Amino acid sequence: MHVVPGLKVLYFGTPVVLISSLNEDGTANLAPMSSAWWLGQSCMLGLANTAQTTANLHREGECVLNLPSSAMVDAVDRIALTTGKPSMPDYKAEQGYRHEPDKFSTAQLTEQAADLVRAPRVAECPVQLECRVVSAHPLGGPEPYATAFEVEVLRAHVEEDLVIPGTHYVDPLGWDPLIMKFCEFFGGGRNVHPSRLAEGWNMPHQLQPTTV
Repeated sequence: MHVVPGLKVLYFGTPVVLISSLNEDGTANLAPMSSAWWLGQSCMLGLANTAQTTANLHREGECVLNLPSSAMVDAVDRIALTTGKPSMPDYKAEQGYRHEPDKFSTAQLTEQAADLVRAPRVAECPVQLECRVVSAHPLGGPEPYATAFEVEVLRAHVEEDLVIPGTHYVDPLGWDPLIMKFCEFFGGGRNVHPSRLAEGWNMPHQLQPTTV
């Protein structure tokens, strides 16, 4: 039997992306997000209009989409409730967000120069996609609260061990992306780490990460 619960959140499960972009002063920003999907050489990104990354993409027109493996969940969670903006909406402050100007250091990750864009890559991420913004579309109404960015992937960097030898394809058995389902972290089909984001958003979960 189906029920109609009036779902408040529709995050059924998408890969976590660490978006690196440049701030107005030329420093790097790093933001975790999971509203992304790919088709061909393009990707759609859904970002709140209050985010520093949104402002950076509008201004700079480029970014790097860094895809962490499930083993990198600690690093992602360290910056889950941080923002690159000095000021933030009241609701974010109530959820426990704090301003953090140096996300790379907070996440304990390493900046790596990109080839075609100014934004840095995340050295530890096994997949890094250099992108340029193609278009931006207001999302939500009557007053838009988010922006859907279409970006073109200019160059993909993939850890050599993940590429099927002699091909241009990623080995799906070797690639274990970090997945976010309803604000919780999953990898290999199991919950892998407590989530600050789920706590900040008051998700009604009582998950105990499984161990192997």
